[in-house]
Formats: sequence, C-alpha cells, structure tokens
Amino acid sequence: MNDVILVRGGGDIATGTIHRLVSCGYKVLITEIQKPSAIRRKVAFCEAVFDKEVYVDGIGCKLVKNICEAEEVFKEGKAGLIIDENLDVLKELKPKILIDCVLAKKNLGTKKDMAGLTIALGPGFCAGEDVDFVIETKRGHKLGQIIESGFASENTGVPGVIAGYGKERVIHSPVSGTIENVKEISDIVKQGDIIAYVDRTPIMASIDGVLRGIIRNGYYCKKGLKIADIDPRLEEKENCFSISDKARCIAGSVLELVVRYGKNKC
Repeated sequence: MNDVILVRGGGDIATGTIHRLVSCGYKVLITEIQKPSAIRRKVAFCEAVFDKEVYVDGIGCKLVKNICEAEEVFKEGKAGLIIDENLDVLKELKPKILIDCVLAKKNLGTKKDMAGLTIALGPGFCAGEDVDFVIETKRGHKLGQIIESGFASENTGVPGVIAGYGKERVIHSPVSGTIENVKEISDIVKQGDIIAYVDRTPIMASIDGVLRGIIRNGYYCKKGLKIADIDPRLEEKENCFSISDKARCIAGSVLELVVRYGKNKC
C-alpha cells in the first residue's frame, strides 16, 4: 500500500486534484473530518462521508472504514475516503506521496517527513520547510504556480471576482443554528429571494444568479460560516455539476509534481 497517494481533504478544489490522479491510474485515499462543510457539494468527494459513494465528472469515491476496504475500492478504479481527522492511518500506511488539500489557510499538522513527497495547496505552508512544494491557489496569473521555497499568496478573505462580483456573491451565516435549505444547487435566484433558514433566520440571495453552492441541509452552522455561493452568470448553470477551471489548473500542477517524483525514483 506504499503506492497509495494520501490526500487530506475532499472539498471541491481537492476533488479536482483527486479526479486527475485517479483518472491517471493512481490509487488515492482521502482523509476527511466527521462533518465536512462543502458548499459546492455536487463536485466534492467529501460528500461520500454522508452519501457513502459519490461521482464527480465520471470518477467515483467510496467511503471506507479501513485500509483493507480501500484496497477493494482501488480495484474498482475509484478513490477511497476514510474519516480520519488526525491522520491515524499513517500508523498503517506509509505513503510515498501526501497532498494537503484542506485549504484551511493554515497548517493543521502536515509535516514534510510524513511521506517521500509532500505537497500543500494554498497559504499556511512554507515550501521547503513544512512540505516539499506549495501550489498557488489564488486566482490570477500565478494560479497553479509550483512554489519550491516560501509561501503562497496570503489569504485576503475576499473571494475571486466573477463577472464583477467578489465578496457580494458569497453568503455567510448571520447566526448559529441548523440550516433548512429552501433552494437547491443550480437554482436561479433573484437578489432578496430566501434560499434557506438558519435557526429560523431567513438567508437571502445577495445577488441575482445561479446558486452554485449551498451547504448540506440540516448542517449545524456557526455564525460567520460560509454557507452559499452565487454565480452571477446564468449561462454557467451546468458548471454547478463539473470541476472548476481553478481546480483543474491546480490539479495539473500537482500531477506534474507526482510524475516528476515518480521519474526521479525510477
């Protein structure tokens, strides 16, 4: 099992990388927390935590309890996902490659000595010290850049601009409580439409557009948690169900490092 690539996190950006690796024939085991809070749920392998098995752009991911179950899933050409917040799987698994795709904007415990090759996405990691390489995740000219020394761009807290909208298109919970969804992913919404309730507080669409993502119905949301994302481009409705250009760009850079590592070991 030392030929397995271990990936921390199965959100939508991570899923782009996992999808690419599995498509190229690599065995991928994902570690996730008990209750992941993905917004773009239709393109996030972490939803296997709740649904047991999910498919994104033709590639499957199945929830497993242990390494033995993961081996069977790999034979099916799918990614395996195990609930393991603290990387306890490393007691049994000695991966050659570990990729931190949590995008927590900080290092949650990934160390360079955990695998022969360690890669992290986004800010919070120092390439050459915390991990071997860091991949730039900020939209712009340097998106997908492979960083061999130093850090990715700092988190600004401002979402990337789409059709002239940045922070306006992202919705955060104004209160703590359980969410009750009114609208579904891919629904067309108008500014002011009620898309959900959190603890009986109405959550309204911030702009006109397509509801690109909304957190799982029944999820307990803390005040300030990102719970929805609206794309102002109505023509992009089908993109709610496919991996984003950003995720694909990042995936290409990760695959480059994986292939490069493999060739150097030959």
